[in-house]
Amino acid sequence: MRRRRDEWIRLGGWDRLRLRCLDAYEKMIGLDLADLAVDGCTTKAPCGGECAGRSPVDRAKGGLTRSQLTDGAGIPIAAVAAPANTVDHTLLTGGLDAIKDFQPLPAWVTVHLDAGYDHRPARQALVDRGLHGQIAHRGAPAPIQVGRRWVVERTHAWLNDFGRLRRCTERRRDCVDAYLCLAAAIVTIRALRRAAWYLYRWDTRPRSPRIR
Repeated sequence: MRRRRDEWIRLGGWDRLRLRCLDAYEKMIGLDLADLAVDGCTTKAPCGGECAGRSPVDRAKGGLTRSQLTDGAGIPIAAVAAPANTVDHTLLTGGLDAIKDFQPLPAWVTVHLDAGYDHRPARQALVDRGLHGQIAHRGAPAPIQVGRRWVVERTHAWLNDFGRLRRCTERRRDCVDAYLCLAAAIVTIRALRRAAWYLYRWDTRPRSPRIR
């Protein structure tokens, strides 16, 4: 299984699988690219490796952080993995650069960010790409329910349901990225089936939109 996994990594199969699932969602439901959300999530990485570092939220144990970009409905579009001691806003550019795969974009694109991105480099990254940012201000109370940023928190919860991501034991970055692509593909297909239940009818349509 590991040899086949590495073969798919060399051929770029995992990323193509993720993009195929996004294409299917775009065709049947439609991605909400007018409102994007970005946030980071820190998980455990006890075995070390290229994406592991001292976790600032887990007593300096080995940890991994991922910067997740989603559309307005929480569909995972791109994820950037890094050691846990990496500042969130330094990973923002990697996620924003992935938007180029979804051209053409709406005329007005708003990126929703929390107070951890209230820095000049993050604002400059948005300006350089012609994007508009709605960033919570540091020191001011801003519950995630106020804006449209809560969807990325839900996406992190979906992704953390996968044990390989919640407690990452992979040491190679390309393996981490492969599992991120696979998890994103599964989450996208589940969201597609759930949304299609309300819009379409087919012979094997389940009685409930809940995915079991």
